[in-house]
Amino acid sequence: MKRTSLKLREAHKSNGSPAFCSIAWGADGRDLVTASASDPSILIHDASQLSNPAKELRYHKDGVTALAFSPDYASLASGSIDHSVKIYTLPEGEFQSNITRFTLPIRSLAFNKSGSLLAAAGDDDGIKLVATIDSAISKVLKGHKGPVTSLSFDPLNEFLASVDSLGTVIYWELQSGKQVHTLKAIARNCDADPLCINVISWSPSGDTLAVAGLKNDVVMYDRDTAEKLYTLKGDHERPVCYLAWSPNGKYMATSGLDKQVLIWDVDLRQDIERHKFDERICSFAWKQNGNALAVIDVMCKFGIWESAVPSCMKSPTEGAAQARDKNERLFDEDDESPSASGSLDDNVDESHDESAPTTRKRLRKQSASNEVTDADSDGEDALLRQIESRKRHTAKHKKHARYAKEDSASSLNFSMPKMQAAFQPGSTPAQLGKRHFLVYNMLGSITTIENEGYSHIEVDFHDTGRGPRVPAMTDYFGFTMAALNENGSVFSNPCKGENNMSTLMYRPFASWANNSEWSMRLEGEEVKAVALGTGWVAAVTNLNWLRIFSEGGLQRDILCLNGPVVTAVGYKDNLAIVTHASACLPSGDQMLEVRVLKISKRTEVIKCCLPLSPSSSLTWFGFSEEGQLSSYDSKGVLRVFSHQYGGTWLPIFSALKARKSDDENYWIVGLNESKLFCIICKSPETYPTVMPKPVLELLSFSFPLASSDLGASDLESELLMNQFNLSKTLEKIEELAMAGLNSDALDDEAFNIETAIDRCILRLIASCCNGNKLVRATELANLLILEKSVRGAIKLVTALKLPILAERLNAILEERLLNGFGTSAIPRVSAVDVSLPSGVIRTEGTILSPSPGLAHLHLSKQVTTEDKTNPVGVKDSCEVTKIEEARSHQTKASTNKLANNEANSKSKNLEACRSNGEKPIEVSLEGGKNNAKQPQKPTNPFARKTTKQPQKPINPFAKLEKADKRC
Repeated sequence: MKRTSLKLREAHKSNGSPAFCSIAWGADGRDLVTASASDPSILIHDASQLSNPAKELRYHKDGVTALAFSPDYASLASGSIDHSVKIYTLPEGEFQSNITRFTLPIRSLAFNKSGSLLAAAGDDDGIKLVATIDSAISKVLKGHKGPVTSLSFDPLNEFLASVDSLGTVIYWELQSGKQVHTLKAIARNCDADPLCINVISWSPSGDTLAVAGLKNDVVMYDRDTAEKLYTLKGDHERPVCYLAWSPNGKYMATSGLDKQVLIWDVDLRQDIERHKFDERICSFAWKQNGNALAVIDVMCKFGIWESAVPSCMKSPTEGAAQARDKNERLFDEDDESPSASGSLDDNVDESHDESAPTTRKRLRKQSASNEVTDADSDGEDALLRQIESRKRHTAKHKKHARYAKEDSASSLNFSMPKMQAAFQPGSTPAQLGKRHFLVYNMLGSITTIENEGYSHIEVDFHDTGRGPRVPAMTDYFGFTMAALNENGSVFSNPCKGENNMSTLMYRPFASWANNSEWSMRLEGEEVKAVALGTGWVAAVTNLNWLRIFSEGGLQRDILCLNGPVVTAVGYKDNLAIVTHASACLPSGDQMLEVRVLKISKRTEVIKCCLPLSPSSSLTWFGFSEEGQLSSYDSKGVLRVFSHQYGGTWLPIFSALKARKSDDENYWIVGLNESKLFCIICKSPETYPTVMPKPVLELLSFSFPLASSDLGASDLESELLMNQFNLSKTLEKIEELAMAGLNSDALDDEAFNIETAIDRCILRLIASCCNGNKLVRATELANLLILEKSVRGAIKLVTALKLPILAERLNAILEERLLNGFGTSAIPRVSAVDVSLPSGVIRTEGTILSPSPGLAHLHLSKQVTTEDKTNPVGVKDSCEVTKIEEARSHQTKASTNKLANNEANSKSKNLEACRSNGEKPIEVSLEGGKNNAKQPQKPTNPFARKTTKQPQKPINPFAKLEKADKRC
């Protein structure tokens, strides 16, 4: 026997004692509903994310003992120890009515096929059939001598089967309310054990009734005769306490007091899969549209058993609808026409045999045969009656067809995927009796715990020296969401009735004035998400309104959003809001939209769609420490927004490739320009707990690239990441230039990134040469930024004896020397349009001086400082070529190029001036000064300030000499 690896999680508090629990699938398998006899609450869980907080329906005064879904999943019924039966509307989960009451606890509920009748029974004497449309009691069926523990409607709406704790099974005719068959003592007597109940269930086709038997088995009984057909007897060591048919009727799941769950192939009458759990499984349910079984044990722990039926066998849902339709047509034919094989003599014999029970099917056949006989004897009158009968049958068919169409449309509506609910980034689900996070980010955390009707909130900073010490707060509002930054914190709670409206509260950490804390109450409105920035507070409500407040509580703006909010975050002056752009696609994909607002200027900076992985949901959203907009979905893909290609999202991290084992889940905290900060949770947990204190893990970014034929995917990912960082740095430089601020520090950062890019490219060129990918090596050489890097690439390919490639790289070097370095093929994306002074031009997003041969503005250190003249490794170069030869060759080449460039520049200036009738101006490159006066000197706003003192000539080979000595 195989012991299951399925890990169950707590659904309800068991207080250490076992209790009978119930579980059921919601519409289209999206939700799981659980209930416990020890808890008055009903919990609705998201089946795709069981770790998410469950929706709570708390309307009973005592434990819930029975659950039942209507066939269209529009309603949910619950029975309780408090003697009441309640109805809720779905998917909202709103309480509808108390449909009926008993004098003793409820034990079982069941809807009929159309959902028009609800059968309820328990410890009382009698089964109530209640009309769901008006809560009127249609019939009360009496005949059991013990508490009724299980009810099951015939799929064809003809019978209701029931079983009591004494082991008696009764077939009830729905039309008359009479007992058709009574089978005594066919199930065990479980009156002394409330945790073990007798169970019955009709097959999806309606021709077989399954009953938990007396000998640790399951017994099948005929629909019409109630005769025993066969048994399912396997390895259950103790009695069967629960059973359920698969949607197509081919399989059955059974659980026993021996803590085993067996999967049976009903046709083969043998078990095909089995698992043993730590506790007794008291309820389970098959998924309607998948191979999964939801289980719950007597300790209120539940889980999903994926692939309950081995994948090599037929799916438990395959052919479910076809089998149901076929069986319905079969029984309709029996209702409408006599059997061709039936005879009058047979009917007479059966009618005189009192010991043989007359079945409903045979009675219908006999009635139909009598109609035909009467038609032959009565002539035209009988013929007219037969025509009328056919008309009634035709009308009946049309009625059934109309109902089938309505049912199909209803099921289509309820099978649509559900839109993601609003959430707060960095929050964890509430847990009874345990502290959980309202927010956990790069700055600190806010935790809360409920205690005797109120909550206790604490604010902690990761760096105690960075933020002030904030005293704990007693929460009487029941806050469920919060946001935190350096200046303060904001809290909000959902609406819980007229006496507990949704409230928004802001608490600053420091203020020059007393009583700077403020709160707002929203009548008829409920806050769904909150955000905090520099000098402002924002709240998004269920009316799709964005409310913006000042730090002091002034109501600044109220904006209407395009759809329901998913989440909202703030960073300094920017507010990012994620909303639903439309309903979900049939595939389950969420359609989300992002807007980034600049609060101080009341402008919109970004508006675009938010991409997610297929069939995933958004689990984290926020800004990096540098202000980069980022998102993370349930499939483990981290994306950042970039202005490249007019604004797009780049996947810079994939948990699928980063995780070391399959049981690792990454819970995102934040990120900076180079690292992802997260908490690693072990499956099945997907979020951290407050105690023990979570440990932050730092992960490196890596583009999810395809496997390279060179085996250099890591280098390619590093190159892309460096280019992306360079693009962001150039954006910041241009923004500072537009604001007239100094950008020296960013100039240094840009130079370092460009150096790293060249180093990575040279390593890729070496890999291409070794792999004989010369075209790709040429493309990479075009991406080199620094002159020394290009020369290093030439030496590299020369040493590898690739003369044709070396010739092409020399051509690239000559072209770059003529046009000026800094015009590489690396894209330079500008976030803003910078106004440039005269004499400075823009080429493909790069600012260049009009004089050829001058270096890129960010590479000015190349000619003014000696410590960065060798950005790439030169050990390989010194091993290939002698230093003296390289020195003489480069000196001659550079001298000739400068002379030629100066001559060409002078001749072009002279010709231009003569053609315009102006006086020519001679320009000399020596000393960086003009020999004649110029009307206006071109200025570069990004250039580094230099002293007027003459500098010593720079030896470009000083680093090479040092490297040669080291070699």
